[in-house]
Amino acid sequence: MHLLLIRHGESVDNVANLYAGSRDSPLTSHGVLQTRRLGAHLASRRSIIGPITHIFTSNLQRAYRTAEAIAEAQRGAAAGSDKNVATLKVVQLAELREKDFGSGEGVKYKALATGRADGSIASDSETREAMMVRVNRFIVDELVSVLEAHQSEKVTAAIVAHGLILGTLLQALITSFPVQVASATSPELGRPGAAWSNTGVLQAKIEGVASLRTTAALSGTPSPLDRAAQSGIGDDVDATSSRLTMTVQHINNTDHLGGLKKTRGGIGSAKFDERQRPVTAFFTPISKKRKAEDYMQ
Repeated sequence: MHLLLIRHGESVDNVANLYAGSRDSPLTSHGVLQTRRLGAHLASRRSIIGPITHIFTSNLQRAYRTAEAIAEAQRGAAAGSDKNVATLKVVQLAELREKDFGSGEGVKYKALATGRADGSIASDSETREAMMVRVNRFIVDELVSVLEAHQSEKVTAAIVAHGLILGTLLQALITSFPVQVASATSPELGRPGAAWSNTGVLQAKIEGVASLRTTAALSGTPSPLDRAAQSGIGDDVDATSSRLTMTVQHINNTDHLGGLKKTRGGIGSAKFDERQRPVTAFFTPISKKRKAEDYMQ
C-alpha cells in the first residue's frame, strides 16, 4: 500500500506571514483551488497508487478542509464501484495539529524573531519532544493497524496536516520503520526541517518485511531490515513497526499545481467564502431547443 503525508492548502495566516500553529486559520480562495487540484490529481492516480481508503487529518480547518476535498474527489472517482471509498470518512485528530507557538501565535515571523535576542520563537511554545509524543501516539493508536491490515493491497492512506508536525511524523516513521529512499527523491528526507509547500505531497510505499526481503534476495542486495540488524540500529525498533518497511518515492510533490495562478486584486489571498460562485453561475444555461434553433439559422 501507499502512504501520503500532505500539507494543507494556503491559509489566511500563511499569506499574512503569521505564526499559526493552534490558530484555526481558514483557507484562502487560492488555497481552496489548490485543494481541488490536489483532490483531482490524487483521484487520477488511482490506477497507480490505488484508491484512498483512509484519511487522517488535523482537526484545524485548513487541514480538514483539504482532507475533505481529497475525500470528495475519491468518492466521485469511485462512482459507487468501491464501497470502502464511497463511505470514505475523514478522521479528525488533535494529535495531528500543528505546533502550538504559545504567546507567539498570530505574531508575524520577523516581528517575533527580532523581538528575541537569539531570534528564537516564544519560550512557551510547544517543544519538539511534546510533538513527538503526539505523533507516536497517532502511529500506535491509529496508523500501524491500518498499514499492517492493508500492506499487501493496492490502496492508499493519506495524512493531511501541517508542515512542522508532518516533519516530526516523518522523523518518527523513519525511526520506527526500516527506510529506503528512491533515487529520485530529495536529500531533504533526513533533515528535521524537511519542508512541505501548500498541498505538497510526500509519497511512500509500505511493504511487509517478508515481501521486501524476497525482493532484495532476487536482486542480490540486502534489505533495509537486514542492514539495520547487521548494524544494530534495529535493536530498539518496536516489534509491530519492525514488520513493515517504508520506501519514500516522492517528497513535496506539487505537480498538481502546474499552471495554477492566484487571482489578482487580493481576491485569491482572501478568506474563502463558501457563498462564492463562479462567473458562469450568473448566466442562465441555453436550452437545447434554443441551441438547435440557433444552429438552423
